[in-house]
Amino acid sequence: MHITRYTDYSLRVLMYVALKGEELATIREIAESYEISKNHLMKVVQSLNSKGYLIAIRGKNGGVRLAGRPEDINVGHLVRDTEQDLALVECFNNGKGCVITPACELKRIFAEALEAFFQVLDQYTLADLLPKGKAQHMVRLLRIS
Repeated sequence: MHITRYTDYSLRVLMYVALKGEELATIREIAESYEISKNHLMKVVQSLNSKGYLIAIRGKNGGVRLAGRPEDINVGHLVRDTEQDLALVECFNNGKGCVITPACELKRIFAEALEAFFQVLDQYTLADLLPKGKAQHMVRLLRIS
């Protein structure tokens, strides 16, 4: 299983914003802290806002903050929300697919593996990604003021 850069950036944005607490974070500062494209991050932030993970405040002193508590943001749900294609093999799609699909167990086994993957992710929240003992270290690494 490989998550997309979009999902990776979504997780990073939420971690950053959670570390800022109630203080607003700007897309520019997040992009600079992670050394990633501001333009790509704008799309990620817009999506996270529309899906209810973030609250965006427009204007000169605007920015983003979490829409809820880190403890309420489930990692498995976020990955499901941000990944476009969870088809691990061709036969996951409803199209014609592989010629051996009617006799092959690969689809069933990969579906079971994908379910196990999400069962693990479902056990964690955004708060688990920011353990108290390491949060200050992350703040320093990201140069959050």
